[in-house]
Amino acid sequence: MTDGVALLKAAQKLDEDALTAIFDQFAPAIYKYTLRLCHDPIVADNIVGDVFAQLLEQFAAGKGPRTNLRSYLYQTAYHLVVDRSRDNQHNAPLDVAVGTYEKGQIAPTQTQIEERVMMEALIAAMNTELTEDQRHVIILRFLEDFSLKETAEIIGKEVNNIKVIQNRGIAKLRKSLGMQLGDSW
Repeated sequence: MTDGVALLKAAQKLDEDALTAIFDQFAPAIYKYTLRLCHDPIVADNIVGDVFAQLLEQFAAGKGPRTNLRSYLYQTAYHLVVDRSRDNQHNAPLDVAVGTYEKGQIAPTQTQIEERVMMEALIAAMNTELTEDQRHVIILRFLEDFSLKETAEIIGKEVNNIKVIQNRGIAKLRKSLGMQLGDSW
């Protein structure tokens, strides 16, 4: 039995140390993921709390994940973000998820400035050009490093649908970035 399986089994029995270890292991990544989707640090923090509260409720009811805890947590976070986005119908800028230079830091190099311009163009394109599904797939696949199968499980679609959504999203980003960078250079 692997350590992850043993940890999951202990958590299913509501072992406090196991639950704490799971939170410590996954909470930072779930927070970063939800921040990329909802663009609001307070909302992202609340969603992380809700994800782990739901996990605890599931374990207390004798339910919850039996395998692949990581996918289960991301799927729960995804559904909570989608629910909140439907409730709010608000699309804040994605640039919250990208760090900015604060006072006292060393001035950025030319390469860092160019990377920042590229990142801002990518963020603008993701916010304006992609559908919600395309944005979620791109984030899960390329920023969170999930496989096509895992992404399909999280979003609740077939793998072939994920491929189509991903390819259309990438095509839109390429087209948009080509136009945006062409305009600014």
